[in-house]
This record gives sequence, structure tokens and C-alpha cells, in this order.
Amino acid sequence: MIRVVVLLSGRGSNFQAIVEATLPIEIVAVISNRPLAAGLAYAREQGLNAIALDHTAHADRAAFDAQLADEIERHQPDLVVLAGYMRILSPAFIARFEGRLLNIHPSLLPMFPGLKTHERALEEGVKIHGCTVHFVTAQLDHGPIVIQAAVPVRADDTPATLSARVLVQEHRIFPQAIRWFAEDRLRVQQGRVNVRGDSTSQSVLSSGA
Repeated sequence: MIRVVVLLSGRGSNFQAIVEATLPIEIVAVISNRPLAAGLAYAREQGLNAIALDHTAHADRAAFDAQLADEIERHQPDLVVLAGYMRILSPAFIARFEGRLLNIHPSLLPMFPGLKTHERALEEGVKIHGCTVHFVTAQLDHGPIVIQAAVPVRADDTPATLSARVLVQEHRIFPQAIRWFAEDRLRVQQGRVNVRGDSTSQSVLSSGA
């Protein structure tokens, strides 16, 4: 069973999906840069180690990331999961954990990296939207892709309705990616992720919803 640290900034719905998936993992710490994050309250309800590190109490990003990295290392994780962690990580931080950092992003990367993905998808008129789990690298939202899920864009969609349907898929694929990592099935070769034993394209999911 692998040791996992979860980072979050808000309500923690993806974190909750991970907990409810009963994965072969031990969540050894849940850390938020926002002391009042709802995800921390949920972690405490589950009897998990919930830690608040307020980024506003630090002089700059480098100082905060250094303390965050030290706190993570204290728990000796095999994997660090970014479950709605809304801060850009510094290159020094990523270098310490590269290869064991997984993130969920609400678009079909490499399309729409960054913020406001649903608004941008509607503005561009795409017909398919979705979400991506990827390994984190120094290039924002461009790390090797583990798994993606797609949803059709409806003519009457708003950012809120599209976001809600994508979130359902996020809750499907993030636990799956973590399970594969825990089972030592992920292999990164030349920037691409291969899932050992995946002969049925399970790394691409779709929803007609």
C-alpha cells in the first residue's frame, strides 16, 4: 500500500471521490494553502491528518513552496496528489517530487491549460470537452497524460452546466489514475504514459451525458 499526500485549496470534491473509491493507498496527510478550505474539514471528519499552511504568511512563492515541500517530505509519500490545488508550483518544488506528482485538470490537455477552461471551451466552439490526469512537470499543464475523459458540448451549455458534467468525469478518472500508480502500472517513456496491461484503451473514457 503506497503512502499518499493530498494537496487541495477548496471544497475537495476530487479528494472526496478518492476517499470513497477505497483505493489501495494510505492517505498520510491532507494539506491546504487555505486554512478554511472545506476539504480540510472533510479530512478531519474522516480521521485523516489535516494540515493548513497559509501561503499568505510567507514572503514569496519560493519560501512557501520550500516549507510545503519540507512538510510533504516529513510524511514520506510515494505519491503527491493535487486535488484542486490552485497554486502554480515552483520549479524547485516540482524537481523534488517529479515522477510522483499527479494533477487533475478540467480540459482535454493540451487544449486550454490554465484557468477558465469551460468558458474558453465554449468561446472556441469545441464540440468535445473533458478532463485530464497528468504527471506534473515544470511546464504548466503539459506533463505526460495518464488518462482523459470526454463529454460532448451541448448547444445550450453554460460554463456552470459544462463544469458540472466534466466534474462527474473527474471523479471517475482521478481515482483510476491513482489506482494504476499504486499498482505500479504506469510507465513514462519519451513523454508518453503507457498503462501496463491496458489492452482495451481504458486510459480514454467518454460520456454521452
